[in-house]
Amino acid sequence: MKKSALTIVSLLLVMTMFLAACGGNKNNSTGGASNTPSNTPSETQEPSKEPDPVNLRVFSTFGGTDAAREAFQKALDEFTAANPHVKIENDTMSANDDGFRTKVNTDMTSGNEPDLLFYFIGTDASEIIKSEKVVPLDEVLDADPEWKNGFAPAALEFAKHEDGKTYAIPLTGFFEGLLVNKKIFADNGIELPTDWEKMKAAVTALKAKNIIPLSGPFDQSHYLLEHFILAAAGSESQNKGLKDAVDPNWAKGLEAMKELYDLGAFPEDAATIDLGMAANYYSEGLAAMVLEGSWAIGGLSDETKANTTVLPFPAIPGGAGTGKDVVGGFGTGFYVSKATYDDAAKKEAAVALLKHLTSPATIKNIAEANGGTPAAAGVEPEGVTQAVLDGFKMVSEASSVNSPIDSKVTQETFSELRANVQPVVTGKKTAAEAIDAAKKIEDAAK
Repeated sequence: MKKSALTIVSLLLVMTMFLAACGGNKNNSTGGASNTPSNTPSETQEPSKEPDPVNLRVFSTFGGTDAAREAFQKALDEFTAANPHVKIENDTMSANDDGFRTKVNTDMTSGNEPDLLFYFIGTDASEIIKSEKVVPLDEVLDADPEWKNGFAPAALEFAKHEDGKTYAIPLTGFFEGLLVNKKIFADNGIELPTDWEKMKAAVTALKAKNIIPLSGPFDQSHYLLEHFILAAAGSESQNKGLKDAVDPNWAKGLEAMKELYDLGAFPEDAATIDLGMAANYYSEGLAAMVLEGSWAIGGLSDETKANTTVLPFPAIPGGAGTGKDVVGGFGTGFYVSKATYDDAAKKEAAVALLKHLTSPATIKNIAEANGGTPAAAGVEPEGVTQAVLDGFKMVSEASSVNSPIDSKVTQETFSELRANVQPVVTGKKTAAEAIDAAKKIEDAAK
């Protein structure tokens, strides 16, 4: 879903406001009580009735090793402490687990919808929106101006579906980029990979010293595909996806991936490791670079975290990339299932929980934990690392901010792209053949 220039400017403004340190919000409330004369029996108030018990299931990616797992659980605990009649089942899976999408789709089609769903925004959500398994939340936002006005405009703009409605309420945004261990580069006298020639030189030098240059898996090649294609095709082509005629620069991105493979860029077991292991190689100092998102920084070892900076992936020569095109935005949010919204016994508690989970205080805590861009206006996370600040700086200087490729094509198309990474880099299939195969899958989905 292509974003307007206004949206990108708004996002950059949010980043600039963050770096300039915005002021805090003030929350004022007043309350009062009336006394009923005890000598007037007709006006004696009946004891208030306790609310009926409510059970809610929240399905999200805030589990396992997620950096914001504890912050998210704390937010749930705060809500149940204030609303003891509500019991919450915190159901989680890792977003890096390919079974995550499958579980969401299965739950949504089998009548096992979670009450609140934290899920991707964009193409991934098209089916559950089309099948009316979740509801638009514009009326809920409009009915509570204080809540709605607490969000950064760019955050809500990114969250809009292609039909112009808001189905998901964002929590934190993200950036993706090239995480680089500055100490490894400095200790070995290697220049940072700020352009393609320096990238190739770095890969060659690091390989010669038995250091993994660029950690990444071939099966779960999400971040490899996103960055290599964007670096070759540029923002306009990347945002079009594969709906129109095939841009040859997409193949150029895969050819560049093969070029680095031939230089020894990737781990020897890249064909069998997953995203978690790839990030672990970097965290342990075994790899000098990794393509990852802002959420991964919080999970790095203290030493690696202190030595990490974030750079845009360099432009690939002959392509349309600028070297300052980055992946980022607000790509996830909370959905409310239609079954819950239509259930009078659950709706009020679910909406109240939604508002608590997307309040400025909760957003601040989550952003401090995972290094994400706060979706709330004027919220300034405290204690974030220099790597996170470098990431925000990268976004503020970007020529374009783009949502990931898997939000521009169908899941089947993206799976086809992933399946062809290893054949392309090992020379068993050409890059053009891989892109053409993905194009056929995309056309079949029309």
